[in-house]
Amino acid sequence: MRLRQLVFVSRERDELGRKICKLLDLKESYNDAGLINFGLENVLIPLGDTFFEIVTPIKENTTAERFLDKKGGDGGYMVIVDVENFEGEQERVETSNIEIVWHGNRKEENIQARTIHLHPKQVGGAILSIDHMNPKTAWLWAGTDWEKDINKTLVDVVSGVVLQSDNPELLCSKWEKALGKKRVAENNLSILLNESKISFVQDEDGKGEGINAFAVKTLDRNKILENAEKINALQNGNIYLGGVKIILD
Repeated sequence: MRLRQLVFVSRERDELGRKICKLLDLKESYNDAGLINFGLENVLIPLGDTFFEIVTPIKENTTAERFLDKKGGDGGYMVIVDVENFEGEQERVETSNIEIVWHGNRKEENIQARTIHLHPKQVGGAILSIDHMNPKTAWLWAGTDWEKDINKTLVDVVSGVVLQSDNPELLCSKWEKALGKKRVAENNLSILLNESKISFVQDEDGKGEGINAFAVKTLDRNKILENAEKINALQNGNIYLGGVKIILD
């Protein structure tokens, strides 16, 4: 199990995408026309074989639009993990009494993509999606030729997500159940995945439960900080884009 895609929601998809690409020297790769069925437009940006996604509501009364209204602006929206044994994970979720709110099964160009979205109120903090690709090197949500757009000048892959809550211990417990993984230790509210981790912290900014930060494995920290200053994304030494702190691992 590995973090594979981290999702922003924004009213200004193009502007946020431009800033992310300028900050991390990346390229936009794909727009999924199928998201119109959810009242959304998107863009996928590869970081190695992992991805940032930005979704923008284009119809009224979508979940994404309600999120933006509730939070008063952009923010982290969804966490997508890639698993080896999809059937086993789905069965585990079903027997844990966590409701699955959406099943996806898409086939295209000899790639099969499967996904389940867990009930966000039962998990908390973000929409959690458990996904699987066959072949496992594919990632159909980003199309079929995203590898041509990879650039590893400044960053390698996404490496973590931080969730905040008034009760981070309880939120961590919910994610342990949802993922079938235990935290590192009682005094360490982090769940380790392959090459990545999910951490839980106290809400100290008053924005309530949700995504606090996305982490990326960094190859040139100084250049990223220089880029952040140029696009006015630095606040007290930290990088913020799309309502999310960007942590440089």
